Amino acid sequence: MTISFRLNETDTDIIKAYAKMRGMTVSELIRGIVMEHIEEKSDLQEYEKACAAYKKDPETFALDDVIKELDLA
Repeated sequence: MTISFRLNETDTDIIKAYAKMRGMTVSELIRGIVMEHIEEKSDLQEYEKACAAYKKDPETFALDDVIKELDLA
């Protein structure tokens, strides 16, 4: 799939120069940046869910106890 968007000349020059400096194509650079951004937002959402769950039930477990419970030792 192809996605296009408009940039002014200055932004285009900056993006091209940065991609070249990193040894990447502009497509590789933009794809990587977008995917990284999506992953970071997803991680943040999971963190916020975990914080909300902890606030409802702040029970914690020691790592040694978890390892024993799961029989990982």
